[in-house]
Amino acid sequence: MRLIAFFIEILPLAGFFIGFELGGIFTAAVVSSILGVALMALAWLKEGRLALFPFYSVVLAAVFTILALLMDAAVFIKIQPTVFNGGFALVLLGGVMRGTAMMKRFFGAQFDLTEDVWMTLSLRWGLFFTVMAMANEIAWRQLDDAGWVWMKTFVFAPASGAFMLAQLPITLRGRKTET
Repeated sequence: MRLIAFFIEILPLAGFFIGFELGGIFTAAVVSSILGVALMALAWLKEGRLALFPFYSVVLAAVFTILALLMDAAVFIKIQPTVFNGGFALVLLGGVMRGTAMMKRFFGAQFDLTEDVWMTLSLRWGLFFTVMAMANEIAWRQLDDAGWVWMKTFVFAPASGAFMLAQLPITLRGRKTET
């Protein structure tokens, strides 16, 4: 894993948690969005390209943060993970239903995998993102701001990491070429 990719994932989340602790949910969203944009700019300068998945995530977070600030409505911050996860689930599962492995479109530059593995990963991740969207909907509706932030930081993010690690064996077995 490239170090920059790790920071693109972790720093905005850490910024969100720290921003919430220091100034509330609006501060959390602004800090997270600024960190996300800065890290994407750094990645672009370093690699000369933007990875689609993190780009989609950063843009969506920034848009929902702006909406939340303009409308003074924290609900936009809380539904952003639902929209992100639900949207990505629709793309992945829609691709599977059409016989297209959409994970390859997002991560094909990083991994050289067989079509069967791409399809399996698209299905698995599509189902995972569906569950995450539903879990976020339950969490933000049932918990106060602090409880939702805690779930986002200490349950949802580690669950994503654990799921990613669980996909490592099929990813390694499915490589076309040794790297």
